[in-house]
Amino acid sequence: MSQNITNYPEGDALNRQITGRHRRGTTWRLLFQISTIIGIIALVALLYNITNQAFGIVAIQNKIEPDSLVLAVEEERLLTAENTITSEDDNELVQGIANDPNGIGFFGYAYYQENSDQLKLLTVNGVEPTAVTVESGEYPLARPLYLYTTADILAENQAASIYLNYYLTHINEEIESVGYFPASDERLNEARTAWITASGFDLQPGQWASVNPEGIGGSFNVVGSSTVFPVNERIAERITADGFAANINLQSVGSSAGLRAFCEDGTAQIAAASRAITPGEFEACRENDRRPIEIRIGTDALAIVTSTANDFVDDVSPAQLREIFTTATSWSDVDGSWPDTAVDRYIPGADSGTLDFFTGTVFPIELADLPKQTLVEILAANISVGLGRRLEREQRFYDDSFVFEDPALFAEVCAGEEPPEGCVLSARSQENVYDLVVQEIVSPDVVAAWSLMDSIFARSEIEAEAAAEYPNAELSFRSWLTADFISSPQSSTPEFAGVRTAIFGSLWVVAITILFSFPIGVGAAIYLEEYAADNRLNRIIQTNINNLAGVPSIIYGMLGLAIFVRALEPFTSGSLFGIGDATTANGRTILSAGLTLGLLILPVIIIASQEAIRAVPNSLRQAGMALGATQWQTIWAHVLPSALPGILTGTILA
Repeated sequence: MSQNITNYPEGDALNRQITGRHRRGTTWRLLFQISTIIGIIALVALLYNITNQAFGIVAIQNKIEPDSLVLAVEEERLLTAENTITSEDDNELVQGIANDPNGIGFFGYAYYQENSDQLKLLTVNGVEPTAVTVESGEYPLARPLYLYTTADILAENQAASIYLNYYLTHINEEIESVGYFPASDERLNEARTAWITASGFDLQPGQWASVNPEGIGGSFNVVGSSTVFPVNERIAERITADGFAANINLQSVGSSAGLRAFCEDGTAQIAAASRAITPGEFEACRENDRRPIEIRIGTDALAIVTSTANDFVDDVSPAQLREIFTTATSWSDVDGSWPDTAVDRYIPGADSGTLDFFTGTVFPIELADLPKQTLVEILAANISVGLGRRLEREQRFYDDSFVFEDPALFAEVCAGEEPPEGCVLSARSQENVYDLVVQEIVSPDVVAAWSLMDSIFARSEIEAEAAAEYPNAELSFRSWLTADFISSPQSSTPEFAGVRTAIFGSLWVVAITILFSFPIGVGAAIYLEEYAADNRLNRIIQTNINNLAGVPSIIYGMLGLAIFVRALEPFTSGSLFGIGDATTANGRTILSAGLTLGLLILPVIIIASQEAIRAVPNSLRQAGMALGATQWQTIWAHVLPSALPGILTGTILA
């Protein structure tokens, strides 16, 4: 009988074997270390990229500015208040106040000076408007005066360009005589620099060239503020006296109307305004290929005046002004020491920049602070009835009344088989309505975003780019990873989008998948390992399970679409149980997704569970049965507890 003899390497052969094994071990160790380092670098790069993109400066531009919504509301209160007389003609306001002992109003300081013999100037918080108090900001109702034009207009219309050159050369010589306050040297130099840049004159910084207007012909329109009108008129008279032959068409229509003519209609070459151009007006200009150039020409102080016959009011506060021009019906409502006579209000018309400035200054209210009723009114005035009806069906605005919906139709809808949520939910809160106003009307849009690194190391470049490309956008540092991002549902608007729907959807899919696949998978593994006979049928089943584990997921997706979405639609949509609605009628529900994913991982769970059960020693089974336990008792009490770690590992991997 032959005996197998194993030959082991000796000598040099042994050394070569040991060296080879060391070399291979070193190679694998290096590969493992390199792979680990690469994995760490990749993880760090991923975390860096996430952090870099999750934080940074963004440029946010609103479709409608919140301040303009508040301004419209407060101006409506002023214009519709009892005993209120409005006019775009300041002379009419002057005459009305002068002849009414109970009258009060406001307009530019120049008109007060022209009519100071008929009017009484009130101090505000004890401060009288003077050059000193206006320049220092101590007087609260001081406002800048502007002209607006474009570089294209100055290039195409020589007369308008020369007029503005003359304007900026002589404005400080005339503005005080009109009744306003001159701009500081710094402001005037900024305005002159803007004209030089736009007109294309080759001048060094700080230089100024006064162009002789004599003999210059042509025509142009200067349209806008009645406050700026006297200054425009004075400059027009002076330049004409110096030989300027162009036709200057001056129109006093109010700042808002003037900017509309300049930005939207294109009928004005120069717009005059007693307030800064709003973001909405600026965008209207850009939409019509006009990029406004802002030229600061001086400062006006809004004069609060009464008749000289008024002997009881000398000083008012902003709070008293708010009451006087809105809710007060008599003077005694504001101050008990004042007479119980009606307050007569004289204010500029709706297109007046003076009214805009007064309202914005005296009524410093934030959109978020407006009462719910006012926010609902803003919403109703700015969205379609169809959208409003949809929002009201989702959740009503008031418990006892409707804003958009017809009561009879709403009652009919609520009595139907699928009533909307608004039928049972309580009315929206003020915060909820405010969120709707922001989303549907203000509609903030992130027009540009910069990474964290750029935001830290290139902020000046970002500010320069934003000023050139997005002049009306507000720059702010934003973190996209916030509590709102977690709690908000999905939205097509990035500013309001969140992952709440995705999180809950994932949790539901995982829960359905586990409830479906885990018991079936473990049960199948127990049967195949502990009960199934080794016959042809069971071998075919085992082979198919192994094959199904390697089937691509797209095939399972098609199978789920055909079976769970189409064939079992009454079950997966809930209509079989009478709980379906319009959103689940087609069977594309989370139940279909969970069952499809359960089918996908079922073969993996079965195979992993089989391996875990197979690894349990037979001695445990034999010992259990030897003590009189049934096969199932042995499996339940001994086999499954021993195999459970492997089963759970396989399930988690699946």
